[in-house]
Amino acid sequence: MTSRIETDSLGNIPVPANAYWGAHTARALENFTISGIPISRHPHLVRSLAMIKNAAAQANCELGVLSPRQAAAIRESCREIQEGHHLEQFCVDVIQGGAGTSTNMNANEVIANLGLEKLGQRLGDYQHLHPIDHVNRCQSTNDAYPTAIKLALIFAIAELNQELGKLAETARNKGAEFADVVKMGRTQLQDAVPMTLGQEFNAFAATLEEDRSRLLESTDLMRECSLGATAIGTGITAEPGYQQLVLRALSEVSGVDVLPANDLVEATSDVGVFMHVSGMLKRTAIKLSKISSDLRLLSSGPQNGFGEITLPPRQAGSSIMPGKVNPVIPETMNQIAFAVAGADTAVTMAADNGQLQLNAFEPVIAHVLLQAVSWLKQGARVLRTHCMEGIEANTDRLARQTAASVGLATALVPAIGYAAAAAVAKEALRDGSPVLDVVTGKNLLDRATAQSMLESAALPVRGTRISAV
Repeated sequence: MTSRIETDSLGNIPVPANAYWGAHTARALENFTISGIPISRHPHLVRSLAMIKNAAAQANCELGVLSPRQAAAIRESCREIQEGHHLEQFCVDVIQGGAGTSTNMNANEVIANLGLEKLGQRLGDYQHLHPIDHVNRCQSTNDAYPTAIKLALIFAIAELNQELGKLAETARNKGAEFADVVKMGRTQLQDAVPMTLGQEFNAFAATLEEDRSRLLESTDLMRECSLGATAIGTGITAEPGYQQLVLRALSEVSGVDVLPANDLVEATSDVGVFMHVSGMLKRTAIKLSKISSDLRLLSSGPQNGFGEITLPPRQAGSSIMPGKVNPVIPETMNQIAFAVAGADTAVTMAADNGQLQLNAFEPVIAHVLLQAVSWLKQGARVLRTHCMEGIEANTDRLARQTAASVGLATALVPAIGYAAAAAVAKEALRDGSPVLDVVTGKNLLDRATAQSMLESAALPVRGTRISAV
């Protein structure tokens, strides 16, 4: 492969002749052979960086520190990246030292070289359009990079919210489908009182809808950004008036109403908003995991478990046991939740170890959060399309289980008292007799009254018959 020679403060370094990236990216590729995951794996982050460079070029042109021709070349290059082009050029590892400088410089170099092409100049001929002097004008990694992370998370969480909404809607649909299916509710894995399978699925929907609201609240906090703060919050190297212009331009370019931070020094060093968002993602992940675990329990068996519902069979479950089918989709969601919980720990440790005026560990924060959002989004989609939509109720089994459950005795407490109801439950469990037969056999209630009370326990289902079996 032919190469060109570029020069930075450390000296000369060869760069592939046709690469849009330059010297700093080349050194990062040598230094950070860590995860094998390039930043292009997080397209929202790349797109957000391009938006920031686009807005900065517009602001700098208005301030007169970039020529209209230079600004136009930068902005056109940024728009191409925003549209999804040139993603392969963003190649530095997601895990890197330097507080994200390599990511920022990867973007600066790609945009500069794309702009050079548009100006009719050779790649690497930075006297005409420079990655730092022009593309990075009035910026620092320390304000551009965290702003890009926030924008990327806003865009990514919006997509996650859409998937969670579809999953919640599917759970609601199942709630309506199973509205008349009576079953026994359980507490601590023991029979409790009657409910409907519909109520159980409606509860799944409600918890997802609640978390959608909490996630949107957390993303609203990320509209505050530190652009204009530059290195540590003092605004050194930024032109007077730059902050107001760049924030206005970024709001236009991104469609997000970004706001200035109240204290730029604090905003440069603080990553509290990322901890907050991480906590909300962990909460959502654990809710999805709990739903998935419930589905696994409810479908367990099929003969010697709960067997209340049947999940769609997705693949053969064993290399040794013929006919075995496992709940592979809920299991996948469980594992995603474990990873998201681990990501939250990584964010916490990164936040704790950011010293003085800058947190150097934002690269790992960005990676684990964006990965968490992506995995949750895909997990929610798969849980909906490959599992939730195809769940069926085992109605005959549920009817038999409910009629035979000693948990029905709870419905009799208002009429015969707790002690008598407990005695009825104990005898029914010992002898395997229906609660209805035991309470009438003890002459505690006439059959019609007992029947009515047991049936009322299954409300809001109408026409339900709790009979002796």
